Amino acid sequence: MKIEISIYKQTLKLLDNAGKVRVKYHVSTATNGVGCEKNSGCTPLGAHIIRAKIGAGAAENTVFVGRRATGEVCTPELMEEFPARDWILTRILWLSGKEIGKNRLGNVDTMQRYIYIHGSPDGTKMGEIGSHGCVRMRNADVVELFDLVEVGTPVVIVE
Repeated sequence: MKIEISIYKQTLKLLDNAGKVRVKYHVSTATNGVGCEKNSGCTPLGAHIIRAKIGAGAAENTVFVGRRATGEVCTPELMEEFPARDWILTRILWLSGKEIGKNRLGNVDTMQRYIYIHGSPDGTKMGEIGSHGCVRMRNADVVELFDLVEVGTPVVIVE
C-alpha cells in the first residue's frame, strides 16, 4: 500500500501494491501552498511515511490538541467558542519525511512540524486549499483510511 497526495488536484489516493487505486478522497492542503520549512504553514512535498496512528476507536469529531484527545466533541457551539482553533479531529496519521535536507531533519523536518493527515469539522470544504500545513479529510474518510493503513505506509506528496 502507498498513499499519493496531489496538491494540484487536492486528492489523496490509496494505492495497492500493484499501483491500482483502492480508494480516492478529496482533501484540503495548506492555504500557504507547498514548502517544507518550519513555521511556514505550508504542506511539505516529497516522500514520507506514516510514523504514528493516533485516535483508534475515538468517536467521530473527537477533538485532539497536542495529539491527545481533549475530552471534547467538536460541535458548532464549540467552534464558536474557539474560533481561532485549528481543528484536528477523529484520527491522526502523523507523517515523517524520508528525504534528508528536503523534509527530514534540520529546519525542514515534517515530523517536528507536526504535519498530519487528520479529520476536520463537518463544514470544512474539501477539494480546495485551506489548512495550516496538514492534510485535512472528512471524518468518515479519515476513519476509513486509518483502518486501511499501517505505521510505515509510504506517503508521497506531489504538486
